[in-house]
Amino acid sequence: MALIDNIIGATGQWVASTDPKATLAHPLEWLKKTGGYAAVNRIIGLSIPFAPRNGFRVEEVRPGYVRARIRLKGNKNHFGSLYAGAYFLVAEIPGGVLTLFDLGPSYTPILKEMTLQFLQPANSDVTVEFSLSPEQVAAIRADADATGRAKFMLEGILTDREGNHVATSIAHYRVRKKGFKAEEAA
Repeated sequence: MALIDNIIGATGQWVASTDPKATLAHPLEWLKKTGGYAAVNRIIGLSIPFAPRNGFRVEEVRPGYVRARIRLKGNKNHFGSLYAGAYFLVAEIPGGVLTLFDLGPSYTPILKEMTLQFLQPANSDVTVEFSLSPEQVAAIRADADATGRAKFMLEGILTDREGNHVATSIAHYRVRKKGFKAEEAA
């Protein structure tokens, strides 16, 4: 686990130092950005092989923010729109990504509960965005450092390719600090 923790930490620092708006007009910055996102998606694929097999992809990650997409291709239901399980996949994994890259590998994210409200069928890829303010990240870290765990909630608006709001997710997470001992808090 130490190796993967080091890889996560290094990748988080790499991605945090990139310009999310970098274009081919600045090829080195663009390569740094796209290489960082490729590394993030590779780490996810190593940790959760189900995710890339189903077309899940982090498109942007920066401090306090993550955007992810799930493909319609390979994830259609019996009437041709996005399968319900694909909505859950795209709405759940980014919370862990956000936690790992904002708090670091010393904190383990655990999904405790998630609900989805389906508003209309998605007949294209679906995107979701999540964010945590610096104050929220600091509060999560302080609570986990003091008690060994912290709770937080993320709400996501899932949109189709045309920008239609197709579903809303509400996910309740718990973060555990690795190696926490109660006497550390005293």
